[in-house]
Amino acid sequence: MDRLDAMAVLLAAVDAGSLSSASRRLDIPLATVSRKVAELEAYLDTRLLIRSSRQFELTDAGRAYVEASKMILQQVEEAERIAAGEFVAPKGDLTVTAPIVFGRLHVLPVVTEFLKAYPQINLRLSLSDRQVNLIEDHIDLAIRIGNLPDSNLVATKVGMIRRAAYASPAYLSRRGTPARPEELATHDCITFEGFNSPRIWTFVEGKREIDVPVQSRLSVTTAEAAADAAAAELGITRLLSYQAQGAVSAGKLVLLLEDFEPAPWPVSAVYVAQGRTPLKLRAFVDFAVPLLRERMAALSLTT
Repeated sequence: MDRLDAMAVLLAAVDAGSLSSASRRLDIPLATVSRKVAELEAYLDTRLLIRSSRQFELTDAGRAYVEASKMILQQVEEAERIAAGEFVAPKGDLTVTAPIVFGRLHVLPVVTEFLKAYPQINLRLSLSDRQVNLIEDHIDLAIRIGNLPDSNLVATKVGMIRRAAYASPAYLSRRGTPARPEELATHDCITFEGFNSPRIWTFVEGKREIDVPVQSRLSVTTAEAAADAAAAELGITRLLSYQAQGAVSAGKLVLLLEDFEPAPWPVSAVYVAQGRTPLKLRAFVDFAVPLLRERMAALSLTT
């Protein structure tokens, strides 16, 4: 029995919540997952899991063994990195994730310059609006927008993003420009399902929040579609400033209700705290953060 492999399978099962989920995540047969856990229990001569029809619970011995296994596998991974020279020269594979539009507009240009500067590093850029688990999804660094909960992640702020309302000049000429958030009730609105509540838009006046129910003529699932529909004179939309950047620069959209904007959201580069940060990750952080800060500063001036 390969004990390290069996430990990894057990941890995958615990993280996934069931043996069948671990089977799918690891892309190995369920029977293999069950066998490896059973072999581990036989080797230790103790029960690690209390199985039911679909799920399981860890025994006391199982909980202690899982925690110890995590530490052992982390130490093995670090030893392999040292042996491979990962802490001597920046090289190896990196995985970075970012929101789709922000990643395409701002992270990808930084990544291309980074790869030119570090020819021994290969990078996978995963663009997704879903917030992933860095450990479970094997992500080295994530760009996240919004206030961060307390966690074991190391976070470096790179800028701020405004949350604003936009419309085309032609729509405003036809329907009038709202002077206060409450006036949105008489306007056609384009809602973006990934941006808080699509039916209630929140603005701020002093220290008071203003919740405004909006009439959604069109509801979309991507920021690009919301910006395009607003540029096509369909109505008023609400986006993060970078999502409207191209249309604003082209004169297709204008900013509305600026005096009532809620506080901007921070943009952060986050990664898992480790005993020793791999040199490839440190190189990317040191290279990317200043460039992203420059781009965020320029963005705040244009939108």
